[in-house]
Amino acid sequence: MSTRAYELMIIVDDDHDDATVDQIVSQVDTWIQDENGSLVKTDKWGKRRFAYEINHKTEGHYVVLEMTTGQVNMEPLERSLRLSDEVVRHKLIRLPDHEAQRRGLI
Repeated sequence: MSTRAYELMIIVDDDHDDATVDQIVSQVDTWIQDENGSLVKTDKWGKRRFAYEINHKTEGHYVVLEMTTGQVNMEPLERSLRLSDEVVRHKLIRLPDHEAQRRGLI
């Protein structure tokens, strides 16, 4: 099974503090490790203003994660983020191989 590289952006509701953001990152890291992958980079952007109102909110905590895994089906991770009350939005993309190599992920 080949290694795949992913980038995951998570926006956490502004009502929550940094400890909640760290807890969500930890949950994602645990899930990735359970799938024999690794969380390579965590980039916390901090609190940012939304381009438009989402669920009557105007700000959120942004976090971008770079990870590698052999897991093909990322749906369980996406489902848990979708069901999380703290997560306003998330976006998971599989990085093309040339981009993953440029970033040193694979």
